[in-house]
Amino acid sequence: MLSPKNMPDKKWLAPILPYLAVCAGLYLFKNAWFALIGFHVAILFALAIMRPHIPINILFKSNHPQWILINVLICSTSGIGLYFLWDLFGIVPDLSAQLSSMSLNSSISWFAFIAYFSLINPLIEEYYWRGVLGNDLKKFYIGDLVYAGYHAMVLWGMVPPLLILFALITLTSAGWFWRQSSREDKGLLAAVLGHMVADFSILMVVYLMCI
Repeated sequence: MLSPKNMPDKKWLAPILPYLAVCAGLYLFKNAWFALIGFHVAILFALAIMRPHIPINILFKSNHPQWILINVLICSTSGIGLYFLWDLFGIVPDLSAQLSSMSLNSSISWFAFIAYFSLINPLIEEYYWRGVLGNDLKKFYIGDLVYAGYHAMVLWGMVPPLLILFALITLTSAGWFWRQSSREDKGLLAAVLGHMVADFSILMVVYLMCI
């Protein structure tokens, strides 16, 4: 994994690009697909700038299968928790209308979005946030918060500010956990699979609550 001291200063601008892409997709184009695809294009562009020497096959590498099981079990609680705490979280009643206005307005669009988000997004994000911008520190690392930060833009206007703070803490912890499991496992497969399960379970709950 690359560390801050091993990267030229200009490459530290790279994490800004995904933030700008999400912001443009959500608030300029008001389209969930624009936000997601733009996010991924921005990451790929940032990777082209950084030219990391980390092989892509690290995404499919696991030296200790127990880390896969741990990740899948822990991350599967994401959607379950959201389902049972939905009312407590105070999610806005017009969430369905908001998402519909962002092109998530049919079962086909939803299933396509869920499939892409659950299968492709974790591969790109884990390689970027944990692989390239990751760090071998056992303690909290600023990159964990940077990873979590853009989610605040996604949640803004859909949930109360207090829940956004809770989400930032939770996602920062998730980033730390995935970074630790990748460090211990010396590969990203466990984190990728856990990330996939988390994304899929959360989006399925949101879809079921919005139909």
